[in-house]
Amino acid sequence: MRLKLDIAPDIVALMAAEIAAGERAVSSAMRQAGTSLKSDWRTQITGAGLGARLGNSIRLASYPKSGESLNAAALVWSKAPVIIGAHDTGPLIRSKNGFWLAIPTPAAGKSSRGGRITPSEWERRTGLRLRFVYRRSGPSLLVAEGRLNSKGRAVASKSKTGRGVATVPIFLLVPQVKLRKRLDLGRDAERAVDGVPGLIVANWVDGRL
Repeated sequence: MRLKLDIAPDIVALMAAEIAAGERAVSSAMRQAGTSLKSDWRTQITGAGLGARLGNSIRLASYPKSGESLNAAALVWSKAPVIIGAHDTGPLIRSKNGFWLAIPTPAAGKSSRGGRITPSEWERRTGLRLRFVYRRSGPSLLVAEGRLNSKGRAVASKSKTGRGVATVPIFLLVPQVKLRKRLDLGRDAERAVDGVPGLIVANWVDGRL
């Protein structure tokens, strides 16, 4: 007697199809989680008043770059990690040389390179000399003898009589400053991670339909 056993459906083909469905589900879930986290971080940064430019520093990369895998992953990061990290942790900032941190007043204006201007750059730009004023209470000052223009910036006076010349505070000097924590990126990251299993299951079920 000869017996023949046929298995229907084909178990090997069925398993291969299930693995392929799993690869699609995991890859889709990681792309969705990464996209959602990138959007949440950008929204949080702009909502904190840090500007769209810093928000757009948040980037996403999905792996593998092509194809699908059960080991798919998503990486969300910032192209300005130092600035983002500072606002996320609220660190205590001290001067590198152990003396003062110079905080520009509105009269100082901005750096030609963008961002915060330094005392040395301000002196080069205006041609004015800064003078140190110590104060027992409150921050000490770097001041200059000049006038304020229509934009509220300190500039050299062209008056030969000294009319309109005033002592203008240009920088506040403090030994250290505590940066206020304005972001909580870990909260959004944890929420994204917690949502991954549900996304995998949903994508896996949808792939069968």
